[in-house]
Amino acid sequence: MSRLIQISFLLLCVFLNAQQKEFWLIDVQTNSKKVVKDSLAATKFLDSLAENNHFFTEIRNIDDEVVRTKIYYDKGPNYNTANVRLSDSVAADLKTSGTFYTKNLDSVRKNINQKYVDLGYSFSRVKTKYLGMEKGIPKVELSVNRNRQRKIDGFVLKGYEKAPKRFVKNLEKEFKLRKYGDENLLAINRSLQNHPFVSLERPPQTLFTQDSTNIYLFLQKKKVNSFDGMLGFGNDKEEKFTFNGTLNLNFRNVFNGFESISLFWQRNPDRGQSFDLKADIPYLFQSNVGASVNMNIFRQDSTFANVKVLPAVYYNLSSRQRLGLRGTFETSTVLDSLYTQGTEYTRKGAGLWYDYTAPTEIELFLHKTRVRAEADALFTNYSAANLDATQMRYFLAAEHNLRLRGNNYLNLKGESAMLSSQNELTTNELLRFGGWNSLRGFNEEALYADFYYYGAAEYRYLVNNQAFFDVFLQYGQLYNKVADLRPQLYSFGLGFNFFLPIGLMSFQISNGNEFGNEIKFGDTKIHWGILTRF
Repeated sequence: MSRLIQISFLLLCVFLNAQQKEFWLIDVQTNSKKVVKDSLAATKFLDSLAENNHFFTEIRNIDDEVVRTKIYYDKGPNYNTANVRLSDSVAADLKTSGTFYTKNLDSVRKNINQKYVDLGYSFSRVKTKYLGMEKGIPKVELSVNRNRQRKIDGFVLKGYEKAPKRFVKNLEKEFKLRKYGDENLLAINRSLQNHPFVSLERPPQTLFTQDSTNIYLFLQKKKVNSFDGMLGFGNDKEEKFTFNGTLNLNFRNVFNGFESISLFWQRNPDRGQSFDLKADIPYLFQSNVGASVNMNIFRQDSTFANVKVLPAVYYNLSSRQRLGLRGTFETSTVLDSLYTQGTEYTRKGAGLWYDYTAPTEIELFLHKTRVRAEADALFTNYSAANLDATQMRYFLAAEHNLRLRGNNYLNLKGESAMLSSQNELTTNELLRFGGWNSLRGFNEEALYADFYYYGAAEYRYLVNNQAFFDVFLQYGQLYNKVADLRPQLYSFGLGFNFFLPIGLMSFQISNGNEFGNEIKFGDTKIHWGILTRF
């Protein structure tokens, strides 16, 4: 290394007055040529050879011409095997042994540099100092020029700049002042991957200045308004062939606040109809506090009608989690005076709920993981009997898409709910479930219970990113004290889901029954649905 320093000094002296010349650096071994602008650049190039395992680089000749200077050099052998000694600061930073032997010095240098990058030293440089030969093997010291440590200072939106300010603040809350490195850049990318309202046009970019490190996010507003329609075919309780259907219209992020308004209508084969209106604002006054209101109207032919309003406030724990407090205001009216299985009541209450949703990388799947838990304390008044009762209502649902191997996936889903009361419940206040998005093979909301649970396993084969086949099996049980029923239920079926120019189309055939009963072809349910985003 002392010889190289002498060579460097000689170059600087010889070419001090010739700074406007070109400098040609010619390798005598390969005859390759590198052109630099001045003697300082030539010196740095030769120094870099010595720092990259060519410890015996020599200048063989110098031709000083009028317009250029030719420097002929021999870089000598490349010593990638070395006895390494780490500088005290590097050994302390990496918490590792200070001396070791390696057969791949380049890999060691690369690993050390990456570790410093992960620590936030994005512009670190590993320097190699030749210390001499030891038993025919070079001995070197590795040190690191760390520069200043880089941390994430903020985010700048490009493309979709009307995203809610709270959205940006939440990103800064999660990532600001974290060490800048690949790990956190990937975490940022994952947090925005399959976001319900925005998409990344390209990976996050970084702007480094002397005093700051800002992440540029090139966002695009997603088309998230949707129309979801489903048409079903099956038999009702009297085994008559009937049509049923579902319409679900969602307007989302129209005002750039990640808000949503949804309208839902459903008709089941047993002449029951349900109407649902929901509005949700996730960031009130640019805070993490959100609010929602849900109004549901259910009418069972001409026997009874229930009206339920659920106002709620919640806190966004993260982009995936919400914890909320809600109220319940419900009224049930008996429409047929001859209907003796129901009674009129009014109900008020308050409860807690929690919601977790993890996005999926497969566009055909709605999500990767979903968990919903609810608990409500209710106070019910039965006007006809002049009776007040305290009740509790619980609900738990979970779903997860598990990748088995290759294009094979397993969708696991479970749901349970219970309504407990001091008094005997009537039919019009029982929990209702069953159908397309519940226990398939049964009519929509045709199963009544004060407690139920079911689990489902669905095998999915992903043909490509545009279609998948599925085969499912479900098992469940309900408890209905009013009718003194405790049947064990099962269902099975298969389906096909694929993208068309107008949206995602779903086709499903299913059949369900009670254990102990024969499977009837007439109980087969056929559902066809389309989901369009605009």
